[in-house]
Amino acid sequence: MNIIEYLHSSATHNFFLLAGPCVIEGEEMALDIARYVAAICRKLDIPYVFKGSYRKANRSRMDSFTGIGDIRALEILAKVSAEVGVPVVTDIHTPDEAAIAARYVDILQIPAFLCRQTDLLLAAAKTGKMVNIKKGQFMSAEAMSYAVDKVRAAGNDAVALTERGTTFGYGDLIVDFRGIATMQRSGAPVILDVTHSLQQPNQASGVTGGRPDMIETIARAGIAAGADGIFIETHREPSKAKSDGANMLRLDLIEGLLTRLSAIRATINNF
Repeated sequence: MNIIEYLHSSATHNFFLLAGPCVIEGEEMALDIARYVAAICRKLDIPYVFKGSYRKANRSRMDSFTGIGDIRALEILAKVSAEVGVPVVTDIHTPDEAAIAARYVDILQIPAFLCRQTDLLLAAAKTGKMVNIKKGQFMSAEAMSYAVDKVRAAGNDAVALTERGTTFGYGDLIVDFRGIATMQRSGAPVILDVTHSLQQPNQASGVTGGRPDMIETIARAGIAAGADGIFIETHREPSKAKSDGANMLRLDLIEGLLTRLSAIRATINNF
């Protein structure tokens, strides 16, 4: 079974899930989160991909945490896949990172700010791994079809698009749910990044804020709008997370959320 088939393998036609910490902070925390979420997803028939960035390249401040070391973090991602039995996804930032990360993970993710970078998209595509392209905060849903075209032009049809909000003023994002259907016209699965859509960037402190109280609202709307997948960053103690803690979902809340989202999807499937 290839990765696209896996993502659509739910016998109940449920959505798939990409979830995990913002960044790999260590082996124990990564395995703990992956095992916890995987057990819930097996119970709810949700195809699950563990998410963790091996390095955070886009930080506002010089003193922000960026990672524990590239190869060490990539090795942890590979261990999660082997021990928990789920695919893994991570971000890449430059063309030369594509081949390196592809040795360890199943899906290469293109960060939103880099979604127009042709060399990066082509390098990711040429690895043969699935490529998940996050829609830039500055991009229309219609324009993302050209990013998909670049990946396919390199001979790779395993591509997905992710909605993660659109810049609204200087310090907020909004989600235009029309974009889900618009991007699905490309033939690629469309994922809603719930937690990053609730970021409040460009804060005076240099630390991005967020609205985790709105996670369920955005997630419910995304499932109702027909998103193929959901992306959620989660941590046992978001206040202690080393990156993006302000908009993460607390790990012990994820089962209730996924249960309710699965019920919404089941209702929609009956129409």
